[in-house]
Amino acid sequence: MKDKPYVKRTQKDYTLSFKLKVVEEVESGLLNITQAANKYGIQAKSTVRDWLRKHGGLDWEHKSRLPLEKSPEQKLLELEAKVRLLEKQKASLEKKLEFTDKKAIIFDMMIDIAEDELKIPIRKKSLPQQLIDSKLNKKKG
Repeated sequence: MKDKPYVKRTQKDYTLSFKLKVVEEVESGLLNITQAANKYGIQAKSTVRDWLRKHGGLDWEHKSRLPLEKSPEQKLLELEAKVRLLEKQKASLEKKLEFTDKKAIIFDMMIDIAEDELKIPIRKKSLPQQLIDSKLNKKKG
């Protein structure tokens, strides 16, 4: 098996949302620093440590488990990353909704064509008798 060639990366190669995701996984205890570096192909554990110091909510400098207060800039960057993520999710859902709407229209057209050509009613135009009977029984009772 060939080793992957060494590719020098810079901090600009990683998005803020990616860094925050890694930091969150380490701080929540899902991964340790080494596991995070291996899972995400981050070449140095020190890179993950730097992200923890810069973006994390714990005091990693002094090995304290007390949460640090985030600076307004950090809060703003996190919120901007969340907004971008939500905007992407919204756009994706809007595309899916548009596709589903078009699909429903096409199915309606297919049913109309089938009803015309086969001369049989495919759509139910009234409630089933069983449902009508149960509604009448509820009114009487």
